[in-house]
Amino acid sequence: MGEEANCDAVMEAGNGNGKAKENGHATAVLAMPDVKADDAVVAPADPRLQGISDAIRVVPHFPKQGIMFNDITTLLLRPGVFKDAVDMFVERYRGMGIAAVAGIEARGFIFGPAIALAIGAKFIPLRKPKKLPGEVISETYVLEYGTDCLEMHVGAIEPRERVLIVDDLVATGGTLCAAINLMERAGADVVECACLIGLPKFKQLGPMQDFYKLNGKPVYVLVESLEYEK
Repeated sequence: MGEEANCDAVMEAGNGNGKAKENGHATAVLAMPDVKADDAVVAPADPRLQGISDAIRVVPHFPKQGIMFNDITTLLLRPGVFKDAVDMFVERYRGMGIAAVAGIEARGFIFGPAIALAIGAKFIPLRKPKKLPGEVISETYVLEYGTDCLEMHVGAIEPRERVLIVDDLVATGGTLCAAINLMERAGADVVECACLIGLPKFKQLGPMQDFYKLNGKPVYVLVESLEYEK
């Protein structure tokens, strides 16, 4: 949260589906429904989205004043809704020839392994520094107040393997961009990024556009948060 993107982050979206409601939860707006990659076809909203959005709690002023924190732990306490979220990702990515799912520490570790197992892909943890025991490749990126770093094991991905990057939320996009850069430096083909929550504050409206993009890579978002910063 509160990160500052150090990449060419263009987040595009069109007229979202579903009804936005200011209820202290995420709102059921599907940022990119049943279309894939660069398609620009708007499909009806999936009825599972409302349950997913209702299960996400927004906590004011956490971890600091002015931040409206999107808490997914309340969703994880509801197995049926948790399964719906994973199923929606699996339905999208099954059959796309994805060889690896890369999960960003830490909440990308919640959804990433489940998606990887369901689509028959390997799971690659993208970790903070000094967490992996073997030889690593690193990518440093800029935050609002300093820098951070993602690392993965050398050899975890093979050149030209198709990769999906998973995290819980896309805000400014700095961490996702670092993950994209890390994967591409290793020779992988990043197919898409997938996040449970997107923040409409960082979108730009465009004709026939119904998805987020980071560095030219599509970002699939299930629901949008109505509130983030005040």
